[in-house]
Amino acid sequence: MQAAPTGPTLLGIDVVWVATLLAAVATFAVLIALYAATTVRDPMARRVKALNERREQLKAGIVASTNKRKKLTNRNAAADRVRGILGSFKMLQDDQIKKTQVRLMQAGIRTKDLAFFIIFARFVLPVVLGIGAVVLIYGINYFPDWSWFKKYGTVAGTLVGAYKAPDIWLSNKCKKRSDAVRKGLPDALDLLVICAEAGLTVDAAFNRVAKELGKAYPELGDEFGLTAIELGFLNERRQAFENLATRVDLEAIRGVVTTMIQTEKYGTPLASALRVLSAEFRNERMMRAEEKAARLPAIMTVPLILFILPVLFIVILGPAACSISDNFIK
Repeated sequence: MQAAPTGPTLLGIDVVWVATLLAAVATFAVLIALYAATTVRDPMARRVKALNERREQLKAGIVASTNKRKKLTNRNAAADRVRGILGSFKMLQDDQIKKTQVRLMQAGIRTKDLAFFIIFARFVLPVVLGIGAVVLIYGINYFPDWSWFKKYGTVAGTLVGAYKAPDIWLSNKCKKRSDAVRKGLPDALDLLVICAEAGLTVDAAFNRVAKELGKAYPELGDEFGLTAIELGFLNERRQAFENLATRVDLEAIRGVVTTMIQTEKYGTPLASALRVLSAEFRNERMMRAEEKAARLPAIMTVPLILFILPVLFIVILGPAACSISDNFIK
């Protein structure tokens, strides 16, 4: 027989126990916040390492012979093994691999071999999770009260979710990185205008902007720094700008790339074109902020009705209801 609670209760729940549990959760959250605040990592070291690796790759591609280039290319043994497994099942297509590698670049992941793991996860996760769901629901009959439709829906949802999980994860990383790049693009263009008017070359301007905005916008600094390296090593400067448009899935970046290519080709003034683009992107950012502010009253309607108004009614009408109840009892 369960012992009756000794302290005050609310709807049959011990208030002291609930308060203790909430205090423990709050203490754990404070500890996590302190750990996150004291272990902040400087993104500059990782960015510099990635840029140096790209510089070495470009050097190897230019000065090394074909045989030496193969030796300089470090293959991951696990990636080769996964590629062999996928090849045995006839699941590797050039278009699929290239598309996945482009999505990885847009997510800020420079390792192209990870594309094989993404494709392998699409193949393995539905099999593993699907078999687990079938055994749990139909074999062991862990949920005997479920109807046949609910069991079928759970298994089908598990299969579809397991197949889409790698793509959803990759799409979320691409979206977050694109939003971070979009946020710092107007400031970067303003700095490019200043550098161009100061007489710096395009390579030096991109490198300078990457250094200045590296800490405030690490994603944008990473992309501009990589573009500066490719401008100095690639045979065609146009290819460096096109690589920037490929790595960042933004219409604004494609507009900047088109402007830079036209400037390189026709010799048009770079500073004036970038100044117009910067003003346009700032207006676009302001319009997005105004759009979010205009949507806020409609979004706040549901929380207001569900959470704020009932509490307000209880606070206002509660004392009057208690007084009326006491008068009726008397």
